[in-house]
Amino acid sequence: MSLQPGLTCSDEYTVTEEYTAKHVSSEIPVLATPAMILFMERTSMKCAQQYLPEPYTTVGVSVNVRHLNPAPLGGTVKVISRLLSVDGRRLVFEVKAYYRDVLIGDGVHERFIVNKEKFAEKVRSLLKE
Repeated sequence: MSLQPGLTCSDEYTVTEEYTAKHVSSEIPVLATPAMILFMERTSMKCAQQYLPEPYTTVGVSVNVRHLNPAPLGGTVKVISRLLSVDGRRLVFEVKAYYRDVLIGDGVHERFIVNKEKFAEKVRSLLKE
């Protein structure tokens, strides 16, 4: 298989202390929205990476998600990422996160395929400014 629409990947993550809202905005020990987004991005990145030759990788450029339900500290969150479209270097994923069988978040995540070496050089040039 290659990077074709319909490609679907999943991964599971444990809600540890560092991923809770306690570290972001409140004292409630549940999965924080930024952590849920991290899980969605990571799953999408890993999904694409397995089909890219060296020296290519992907970088996230857009996230539009809803956080619908909580996931408690210690819980396991399953993220499913499905590639919706490939337009040149642009990849668009549908992402969904579940705690048990409950949908806790969904949305769309975009990534761009980049040459790691050229991207690193661009970052280094920014540091020189």
